[in-house]
Amino acid sequence: MEPSSTKPAPPQAASRNTALFERAKKLIPGGVNSPVRAFKAVGGTPRFVQQAQGAYFWDADGQRYIDYIGSWGPMILGHGHPAVLEAVQKAVLEGFSYGAPTEREVELAEELVRLLPSLEMVRLVSSGTEAAMSAIRLARGATGRSKIVKFEGCYHGHSDALLVKAGSGLATFGTPTSAGVPPEVVQHTLVLEYNHIAQLEEAFALHGREVACLIIEPICGNMNFVRGSVPFMKRCRELCTQHGALLIFDEVMTGFRVALGGAQSIYAQSIPGFKPDMTVMGKVIGGGMPLAAFGGTRVVMEQLAPMGPVYQAGTLSGNPIATACGLATLREISQPGFYDALGARTRSLVTGLSQAAAKAGVPFCGDSEGGMFGFFLLDKLPQNYSAVMRTDSAAFNRFFHAMLDSGVYFAPALYEAGFVSAAHSAADIQATVDAAAKFFAGRQAAGQTSAEPG
Repeated sequence: MEPSSTKPAPPQAASRNTALFERAKKLIPGGVNSPVRAFKAVGGTPRFVQQAQGAYFWDADGQRYIDYIGSWGPMILGHGHPAVLEAVQKAVLEGFSYGAPTEREVELAEELVRLLPSLEMVRLVSSGTEAAMSAIRLARGATGRSKIVKFEGCYHGHSDALLVKAGSGLATFGTPTSAGVPPEVVQHTLVLEYNHIAQLEEAFALHGREVACLIIEPICGNMNFVRGSVPFMKRCRELCTQHGALLIFDEVMTGFRVALGGAQSIYAQSIPGFKPDMTVMGKVIGGGMPLAAFGGTRVVMEQLAPMGPVYQAGTLSGNPIATACGLATLREISQPGFYDALGARTRSLVTGLSQAAAKAGVPFCGDSEGGMFGFFLLDKLPQNYSAVMRTDSAAFNRFFHAMLDSGVYFAPALYEAGFVSAAHSAADIQATVDAAAKFFAGRQAAGQTSAEPG
C-alpha cells in the first residue's frame, strides 16, 4: 500500500477523536491508559486508532498516518504481517491461557538464548516494567546487596524503586519523582549522569561494596535517542566486575530493534568479550502482544523460585498467544539481510530530515541504529539528560502538529525515540521528508532559524 495524500481532518466539532477523548476523560484518568498518549506534552487531541496495516494506521475520523511509533517499538515488521497473523490465529483456536507450561514457552526461550550469547536462562513475564523489577530483585537476592545504580533519563518501568531522580550531590541517594513512592523505598537507588565516567567511578569508589546492580539503557530511548559511549559502557562493565555488582542491560526498547543481537552485540564489536550479566527484554519479542523477559547467566537465574530463594511469578507469564506472536516475529527478523535493509531505510529518514533542515538553516541533528531513531532541534547530539532538556520544546510541538496535519505520526513527546518498520517504503520516507521540508521552509520564512523558541 503506497502513501497517498491524506484527506483533511474534519472540523474539530465533528471529530470522533474529540468525542472519544471526552468520553474517555469521564472514566479513565486523563482519558488514556498510559500518560504520553494524552498529547499533554504537545497539546491537541489524541488520535484514537481504529485499524492499522503495514506502515500506517487510521484514526477514528478515517485519517491515515504514516506510523513512526509502531506501538512504541514492537511492530518491527509493520502492522498485520501475514506470518504473524497466521501464527496468532492458529494459537487463538488452541486456547487463550492455561496457567500451565506450554511447548511454545520453551521454543521462545530457546530462540532468545540462541540470539543473545549473554543469556543462559530466561524467565518470561508480561511487561517491561515487570521484567526490570524482577531482574533487580534477582540481582539483590543473588548478591545479598541492596543498592542499585541507574542513570538520569533512563526509564526502566514504573516500579517504585526506579521512579527516582538524583539528589543534590553524588553521595545523596534518590528522591521520588512520583507521588505514592515513600522516600525510604528509593533510599538505595543512586542516580548518576549518563555518559559521565568520572562520576561513575566516584560512585563505585564510595558505594561499590554495597551495589547489587547497575541497570542501564545502552541506547536510551526515553531521552529521545542517546547512545552510551563505548568508553562509558566499557567502564560500566569493568566497575561492575571489579566490585562484584551485576550489569543489567535494559533492552526492552533496543532488543531486536537495533540489531538481531540487541545493543549488546553492537558494543561487543568495540569491546572484546563484552556481555552484560543480565538482560531485560520486551516489545519486539512479543510482536505487539503483552510479553517480556529477563535472563542472564545460569548461576544467577538459578536463584529464582522454584530453584532458589528469589520469588517471582505471573498468572499470564508465557501466554500461549503472546508466545506465538513473538516467535513468529523473531523468525521473520532472523532472515538474512533483514537488518541491513531496515537500517538503511531508517538512516535514509534521518538523513533526509537532516538535509531538509540544513537547507532551511534550522538547527537539527539525528541518529539511528537498526530500526530505532531520534532527532533533536539542536546543533549537536546531546550526551545526557541535561543536554536533551535544552531542546526547544515549543518548536518541537509546532513541528509535531505540522507533521500530524500532513499525515505523519511521530511520538507526541519530545523525549521519545521513533521507529521505522520493514513495512515502511521509500515513498513513505520521501513523503515524510517532504512534509518536514515544508515545515522547515516555513520557519525560515518566518525568521525562526535559531535554537531559541520562535
